[in-house]
Formats: sequence, C-alpha cells, structure tokens
Amino acid sequence: MAALAAALVALLAVLAVAHPVAVAQSVANRTSAVRQLRGSSSEGGWLAAKATWYGAPNGAGPDDNGGACGFKNTNRYPFMSMTSCGNQPLFQDGQGCGACYQVRCTAKNNPACSGEVRTVMITDKNYYPVAKYHFDLSGTAFGSMARPGLNDRLRHAGIIDIQFRRVACNHPGLTLNFHVEAGSNPNYLAVLVEYANKAGTVAQMDAMESSSGHWMPMRRSWGSVWRLDSARPLKGPFSMRVRSESGGTLVANNIIPANWRPNTDYRSNVQFT
Repeated sequence: MAALAAALVALLAVLAVAHPVAVAQSVANRTSAVRQLRGSSSEGGWLAAKATWYGAPNGAGPDDNGGACGFKNTNRYPFMSMTSCGNQPLFQDGQGCGACYQVRCTAKNNPACSGEVRTVMITDKNYYPVAKYHFDLSGTAFGSMARPGLNDRLRHAGIIDIQFRRVACNHPGLTLNFHVEAGSNPNYLAVLVEYANKAGTVAQMDAMESSSGHWMPMRRSWGSVWRLDSARPLKGPFSMRVRSESGGTLVANNIIPANWRPNTDYRSNVQFT
C-alpha cells in the first residue's frame, strides 16, 4: 500500500509540472489559429477552404439581396455582390458578419481558375458546410475567381478548393449606418449596424438615452442586429456606442432622433480608421 501511495504521489508531481505546459501549448495553438484567420501569420495567412456558390449566376446570393447578417442591398456599394455565406468558424453566430476575406483559386484547384485575389464579405450563414472552412459564395464572387471568359465554366464545377485569408475592410466614403429595424417600438429597439471599416465586425453595441447619461448594453439579436428590451418606454434621441472586434470604440452622439421611425436609416459621421 505504501508503495502504491508513493507511486501516486510521484505521478501527481509529474502531472503538476506537465499540466501548465500542456495548457500553455493549447493557448499558443489557439492564438496561432486566430492570427492565421485574421491574416497575420508568418506564412501570409493563407488557409485552405472549400467554395461553392448559390443564388443567381451573376447575383449577390439571396434573391432579396440580404442574408443572415441583416445587411441590406448587398448588390450595391460597398458589397457589390462580392459576398459569401460563412460556416460556423467564419459566421460565428453572427460575430463574423461584415468580416472581409481575400479568396483565390489556381489552375491546380481547377483549370478555369485565374489565381487572382478577390475580396469578399461575410453577409450570410452556411448551414451545410462541406469542410472546416466553407465559403458559399455569391454567383458573382465565385465567377470572379475565373480566367477571362471562363466564369460559367468555373461555376459549373460546383465545389472547388480555394485559399483564403482575413483582411481589413475598406469602405471609402462611408460612415457607420444605423438602421432601426421594422418592429421596433418604445420598449424594444433593434438596430442593424453597417459599413464598419477595418475589422468589419462589431463585438458590442450600447445605447444611451440623452436624458439618462448612462450606457445600456445591447445584445446581439441575430447577425449584425442588436436589440434593447426595456420594461419602461425608451426615449430618444439615442447615442450609440460601437466596439469593433479589434477593440476600437466609436460613439455616434444622438444619432437616432427623438422622433425615430422603424425601418429607417440613420447615417452617422463616425468611422473606424
């Protein structure tokens, strides 16, 4: 029995030393993966993925030019139909909405591929992934990776291997837009935030009634839509505070007026730089 006890003590001593190392290695691995997804690894950030396409061959994906992020008019600037669904590692339950990625495919992947780099934005969710990273691109974005005149030929491939990396978003001439969603009322304020530069994604949004002087945390309702529920009627004007994935914070003072209306855009004068 004494020998068994001694053996157990020795084993625990080994585990006590080894466990921190294992934890540190696990954290390091996760950190490396995050760096790669953001396109900042020493190898240039390129990762392997599968790509498919959906919607009209030269469309923006969904027939209504929207998607699971809530963005509007994805066939227009700044989206220009260069959009994509992302599976969970990319969509991240809506946290990945607005993220920008460079994608490319080469002749090694498919003879119709050009190898040219294209930039797409996550605007929708992929419900049926076929790989660890799966971009279900708009017909426009998928075809844009083809050699001249071979857009349709590439689309006919169905599923192809691609490479991708995270890059900063750049929306010249645009500032943050706050769209008060249909159904909002004095006790329920739902706001879509669009056109965030740099990270492209929003990690947290808060609202403040001008008369209160304190910020009220909003919670993600779905996609890039944030909501605030209140037991008492809320009174505008509202200031909005936005924190990006990269940690930058912006405040749009009194951006939503006292006489706000549902299904209305309120364009700010602030933008991440």
